[in-house]
Amino acid sequence: MTARRTGVFVCHCGTNIAATVDVKRVAVEMGQEEGVVFSKDYVYMCSDPGQSSVIKAIQDNQLDGVVISCCTPTLHEKTFRDVSTEAGLNPFRCEIANIREQCAWVHSNRDEATEKALKITTSAIRRVQNNEALTPIGVPVTRRAMVIGGGIAGIQASLDLANAGLDVVLVEKQPTLGGHMLQLSETFPTLDCSQCILSPKMVEVSKNKKIKLLTDAEVTEVSGFVGNFKVKVKQKAQYVDPELCKLCDDCTHVCPVVVPNEYDQGLTGRRAIFIPYAQAIPASFNLDEKSCLGLNPVVCGKCADVCEAQAINYDVKPKTYEEDVGAIVVATGFDLYGLENMGEYGMGKYEDVLDGLAFERLCSASGATGGHVLRPSDHKEPKEVVFIQCAGSRDPENHCAYCSKICCMYTAKHAMLYKHHVPDGQAYIFYIDIRSGGKGYEEFVQRGMEKDGTVYLRGRVSKVFEKDGKIKVMGVDTLAGRTIEIDADMVVLALAMQPSKGTADVAKTLKIGRDKDGFLAEAHPKLRPVESVTAGIFLAGAAQGPKDIPETVCQASAAAAKVIQLLSKEQLEHSPAVANVRLSHCTGCEMCVDACPYEAISLTGGGKAYVNEVLCEGCGTCQATCLRAAIDVKNITQLQIFDMINASIGG
Repeated sequence: MTARRTGVFVCHCGTNIAATVDVKRVAVEMGQEEGVVFSKDYVYMCSDPGQSSVIKAIQDNQLDGVVISCCTPTLHEKTFRDVSTEAGLNPFRCEIANIREQCAWVHSNRDEATEKALKITTSAIRRVQNNEALTPIGVPVTRRAMVIGGGIAGIQASLDLANAGLDVVLVEKQPTLGGHMLQLSETFPTLDCSQCILSPKMVEVSKNKKIKLLTDAEVTEVSGFVGNFKVKVKQKAQYVDPELCKLCDDCTHVCPVVVPNEYDQGLTGRRAIFIPYAQAIPASFNLDEKSCLGLNPVVCGKCADVCEAQAINYDVKPKTYEEDVGAIVVATGFDLYGLENMGEYGMGKYEDVLDGLAFERLCSASGATGGHVLRPSDHKEPKEVVFIQCAGSRDPENHCAYCSKICCMYTAKHAMLYKHHVPDGQAYIFYIDIRSGGKGYEEFVQRGMEKDGTVYLRGRVSKVFEKDGKIKVMGVDTLAGRTIEIDADMVVLALAMQPSKGTADVAKTLKIGRDKDGFLAEAHPKLRPVESVTAGIFLAGAAQGPKDIPETVCQASAAAAKVIQLLSKEQLEHSPAVANVRLSHCTGCEMCVDACPYEAISLTGGGKAYVNEVLCEGCGTCQATCLRAAIDVKNITQLQIFDMINASIGG
């Protein structure tokens, strides 16, 4: 049915729109459009009085179509469709004309902006006048969740979900839980031991019967839709059975292979068979197939020979698990920007130029030097250490444009830890400015400056090089207006945080977006910060952007709460604005099948295209691909698009 009693509501949005667009003129001229029987403007249409006026206008004027000219539909489409429903109008006969982001905010000329607002609103009127009254599609729910990533974010989300009564599959690509937090010596601003905080949670995960833990595993395929995802997880061959391993350590004593230890950032070595660290969960040794001398055929076999528990089996194969879940939390964490990228600081060729995590391992009692801060090159105590902030951050020309958020704080912590270990040493910190926005953070920084005697030098370091057994650090103190040259025993770089390796592959597999810096993109930065653009997939922790531990834990719990809310429903609703096939026009060419990014289209036995409405997201890719116009998306058909184009060009 074509709508012929249309109402138009134009919002001032305070001055967001009204400062650039003549809102009253838009309302008056839209009232003269064919089929428009009601048109008005209001200062804040999304306010309670504004929404009430829309309801009243729909009922009093018997409107069968509504256009709200306001801000982005991402923000307020649901708001006004709910208003339409309350007024007795089918919600899919309500459309948003975006005259804020797409008009007012991108123009400075008032006349030009007003003309554009008129065209945007007219095109929305043309569309809504041909909209169908649709009914949401009911979708069953699988009350089970998956968490990808076993750092503090993944651990917190998993525990929250499990404690709410949901079954959880926790997938971690490393042999153990913990992530980078387990590598830290202490955490700011309270200087708690990271292991003391995290280890109990790791044990809780391992003992929780609601949580299925898959380590050494990665998600390889995701199909389905919100409430009903089918996920394939590939787990590497578990050559050491965690159930049989007694942690006796006999295997490492006979292993002839030594490789750099990732847990200690390469400052120590490990064997091909190893346990990542004492608190590892699962509590078991692991056989690194890449480092081993050979398993097919077996070249060495010494570890199996000495294993009295017979926990080692070289014939084990990788496993593939197929898991049905209703929602997914992505908590894939971060990695540090590589030292090899820092040409101005030696590109990683100087042993005594370290990144922040390597310095943490020097400070940690379980680390490379047993908690003694020693130079990697000669194992002597460094008496002068230079810490360089924003190494790779806030540098759009050469490195990462964004602020990594935690560097100011962990550098202050590093200086404190250094002074604790080397009381007669001197710490210098080169900084651009100090960003200490958390609770107790500013006091923490001030404590480092005043009590521990750390010298803060405001300015960038231009060059780091080695000379006569010292690390020469050349920079500028912009406050004193002079150049600085320090002969340091050690240099520690506060490297930028970046998405963990494989984040791009995870995003592609899950069909979720990334931002310009490679972090996972949220649906809305303010109102939907833990949701991805794909329904049912949520984000937590540093995978979404640089974060400290408290913020990471908060976001993990927020993502878990969203999942609990989602999976508590008996049935979900899927948008009915999906693709529809005209069977009389379809030739079965399969172009739409190949083009569909959601795998929602297939061919029937009769050789015609068939749309699985639950899988379809209404993206319109098939519609743009079909040469015979045999497939349309409901409420955004090709005829509607032509009408909207004509309205936009003044036709």
